[in-house]
Amino acid sequence: MATTVMDRIGRVFISLQQIREVPQMLNEAAPSMPGTLKDSEVPTYFRERYVSTGYRPLNQNWRYYFLSLFQRHNETMNVWTHLLAFLVLLIKFRQLAETVDFVSDPHSWPLLILIVSSLIYTGFSTVAHLLGGKSELCNYSFFFLDYVGVAQYQYGSAVVHFYYAVEEGFHRHVHGIFMPVATFLSCLSCLGCTYGKYCNYRRPMWVRKVCQVVPSALSYMWDTSPVAYRLMSWYKNSDDPAVFYHFGQVAFFLSCGFFFTCPVLERCFPGRCDFVGQSHQIFHVFLSCCTLCQIHASYLDYVGRRELYSRLHGSDEAGLFVGLYVLVLIGCSLIVFLMLRKVKKLLGCKSK
Repeated sequence: MATTVMDRIGRVFISLQQIREVPQMLNEAAPSMPGTLKDSEVPTYFRERYVSTGYRPLNQNWRYYFLSLFQRHNETMNVWTHLLAFLVLLIKFRQLAETVDFVSDPHSWPLLILIVSSLIYTGFSTVAHLLGGKSELCNYSFFFLDYVGVAQYQYGSAVVHFYYAVEEGFHRHVHGIFMPVATFLSCLSCLGCTYGKYCNYRRPMWVRKVCQVVPSALSYMWDTSPVAYRLMSWYKNSDDPAVFYHFGQVAFFLSCGFFFTCPVLERCFPGRCDFVGQSHQIFHVFLSCCTLCQIHASYLDYVGRRELYSRLHGSDEAGLFVGLYVLVLIGCSLIVFLMLRKVKKLLGCKSK
């Protein structure tokens, strides 16, 4: 027994040693990869407040930016926090697919929309933080893509909250308008985020934050209103297992909002959070936790409240909500296309 245990410990130790050698192996495989830069060595557009080092050089080949996934720079944690979240969500999707019939059961489609939209936003965010440092146009393009991911995730949140979490009394007041308004607010959020980033050159930082935060906050308040209404009477449903996870998703999201709008750690410790500890990294972690709580709460509602939502929603509503989701994707893609035209014109004028 002792020999077996020691053998397994030895194998684990060897595996850990191999993992620690990965960065060195990559450096040997790509010895020409340049090091990171100080904020004074990159254009103003790429500088983050209170982050003074760890910037990747611009205009390198694509191979460099893909390999920078394993390089230490000030976007590494932003990339990995959502890349790991993407992988965890993928595993969660696979687990749910073993018990939920996502094909034949229309009542499961809102849950499917939430999972797909969660995978899309984490995937788009990973790509934006990994590849957005190549050039200004790439930065605009990939982060506009990120904003599409956020907007369609907001719609995914709205559809599960309205479909599974809604109470009958609240449903009577908003039936017929809730999802169309959620669709509009998702597109408005995408427009606000893209326009805020477009205004980087000509407007103060607070203008960008207002354009990004206000539409997203309106969308969140509307999308979460069925959950808020339900949580206000939580004492009547103290035996409901989904309520705990709904509380969790609200708490995590409010924490997200704080760290997204306030770079408190970088401000308190300037220069010490260049690689690890940035508020945006914590925002990523809390948002991923919020999403996992949200998915699990929606699954518990899907299983435990079937009698209620089957009575509240007609057999064709799930299909309609899938159609509205496609509409959100088309609308946000059109917004990004039009804003990219403005960006290219702006960059063209700047280069002259």
